[in-house]
Amino acid sequence: QVQLVESGGGLVQPGGSLRLSCAASGSIFSFNAMGWYRQAPGKQRELVARIINSGSTYYADSVKGRFTISRDNAKNTVYLQMNNLKPEDTAVYCCNALRVPAGNYWGQGTQVTVSS
Repeated sequence: QVQLVESGGGLVQPGGSLRLSCAASGSIFSFNAMGWYRQAPGKQRELVARIINSGSTYYADSVKGRFTISRDNAKNTVYLQMNNLKPEDTAVYCCNALRVPAGNYWGQGTQVTVSS
């Protein structure tokens, strides 16, 4: 069974930073893509950042220049470095992994709250 476990969420002041981690069972190289999604109450789930097997990355316009997705294959872990956090970044952040043709896998999520 594929397992994705997120960590690193918490409460931070505007302008602060957090680093989220997603530890995957097995090698993350077995996944075609991994990414971070977020969902705030009353809002749609949105893709925040994604990294594919080649190493290419994608960022939502709302986080571009502030967030960085990276991976450590040896540790089977994907990271999301979040800098200059804003109140609108407050959400539950979930790790996602795609394996073709098996499908999508999701972590349980970690809460990020940006508030003074």
